[in-house]
Amino acid sequence: MKQFWILLTMLVMGGVTVAQSPEDSVKGVINTLFSAMKNADAAQLKSCFADSVVMQTIIRNKEGNFQVRNERAEAFAESIKKLPAGAADEQIVFETIKVDGPLALVWTPYKFYYNGQFSHCGVNSFQLVRFKEGWKIQYLVDTRRRTGCE
Repeated sequence: MKQFWILLTMLVMGGVTVAQSPEDSVKGVINTLFSAMKNADAAQLKSCFADSVVMQTIIRNKEGNFQVRNERAEAFAESIKKLPAGAADEQIVFETIKVDGPLALVWTPYKFYYNGQFSHCGVNSFQLVRFKEGWKIQYLVDTRRRTGCE
């Protein structure tokens, strides 16, 4: 009985920790990113990115050709900061996660809702690097479309 109370005390006091897998740690960073977007929390959002992050979107121009548009993380964070909390809701599915030491690749199909209304869907492709302070998003490229989202 004494062992039960010791174990219970350790659990309550946080003395027993469960190791988190690299995949779970990577998911945590990406979930934090989208939580920060939804909560319009620019500081939390920026904390998910590496200092030299590259952000890009593949779009179709007026002529119907694909183009790659670059975005600065600072500008992205500032645009999110201006939104009311709850306005930007990107709902993702973790389809693929690959980890090799300090490098992770993540593929997440998504649907994006703005103020509760469906806006577009696509796929995010993340490259994360594990730095001393933890996993950070180094590269993010996404697609965007309004059809074929089911």
